[in-house]
Amino acid sequence: MEKFNKYKVKADQETAKKRAEVEERERKIKERREKEQKQLEEQQTRESQEPKIKELTDEEAAEIMQQQKQKESPKEAASQVGTKDGDTTKKEEEEEDPQDAGKLKPNAGNGCDLPNYRWTQTLSDIEVRIPLPKAGLRSRDLTIEIQKNHLKAGVKNQLPAIIDDRLLHDVKMEESTWLLEDKQTVLITLEKVNKMEWWSRLVMSDPEINTKKINPEPSKLSDLDGETRGLVEKMMYDQRQKEMGLPTSEEQKKQDMMKKFMEQHPEMDFSKCKFS
Repeated sequence: MEKFNKYKVKADQETAKKRAEVEERERKIKERREKEQKQLEEQQTRESQEPKIKELTDEEAAEIMQQQKQKESPKEAASQVGTKDGDTTKKEEEEEDPQDAGKLKPNAGNGCDLPNYRWTQTLSDIEVRIPLPKAGLRSRDLTIEIQKNHLKAGVKNQLPAIIDDRLLHDVKMEESTWLLEDKQTVLITLEKVNKMEWWSRLVMSDPEINTKKINPEPSKLSDLDGETRGLVEKMMYDQRQKEMGLPTSEEQKKQDMMKKFMEQHPEMDFSKCKFS
């Protein structure tokens, strides 16, 4: 009984710790959803409050006058419109990378809407929402297996599973969770290992999305963890240096090392040396 009581205390502590971690992750997920909903409501409110009648600027007035002139000569206007549309299409075709041909456009959450599930992503994690085939199912009726590079999700004793494939990249198993929303939808949250890349697909059998068309939401540096924040700040600094024609952090480091070396060896002549 002494041993039992001893280890029971440790087991209770470990269980309480895990429960607290799960509750904390669920709280963050709930806060994120509430934030997204609030932003959507604020946007809708702003749109509804916009005045129906707007004062025209000089540029808009000139454009309307130009359109009126074009109406007076339909053939000329049609020719101009056709040329403009052709130029726009040609420009888009030139800008389109051949390697991205056939790839899907990301959804509003920078992921993809598929027949059986929908996934969205940020740089740090991925959310997968799976509508259940029938209402009233409980957690014990589901099979959810999250591995480092594999995901399986489905209803017990029903084949095939809704998802059963290799993930595109690795995830952190200990930081990934799942829960049942309203007994109708399974929400799976996957924590990315590499927080500096966008996924082009969830699992290997999914169609690819064009990651070049991803439109990430602006975020504050204070929201990032220490390592990610350091990388982002370094990238921002290097970008500013390049725009001003100044050396990046790596180039500055090399220059400082060379300067220090030259100071330590005044007997050497560096006047004819070329540094790159």
